[in-house]
Amino acid sequence: MMESLFYLAAVIALASTIAALTRANAAHALIYLIVSLLAVAVLFFLMGAPFAAALEIVIYAGAIMVLFVFVVMVLDVDEHPHQTVALGAGD
Repeated sequence: MMESLFYLAAVIALASTIAALTRANAAHALIYLIVSLLAVAVLFFLMGAPFAAALEIVIYAGAIMVLFVFVVMVLDVDEHPHQTVALGAGD
């Protein structure tokens, strides 16, 4: 049971990390990164390190991701940038 849960968490961590790296939308990439960090916390817990798992959740999946989300929202990154047309005197 524990071994199958370990392999399941490892597959989820790998899949969500690959998904985070291949997403064009920054908000979706952050969500996949949070899932990856939570799966790594499960791996830590299953290996007998519950304190490391708790730190992984609180520090990385909590505080650092909040900062990343804040930066993405402040930068206001658009998928399709607005095209502006400059009208000159000759147009």
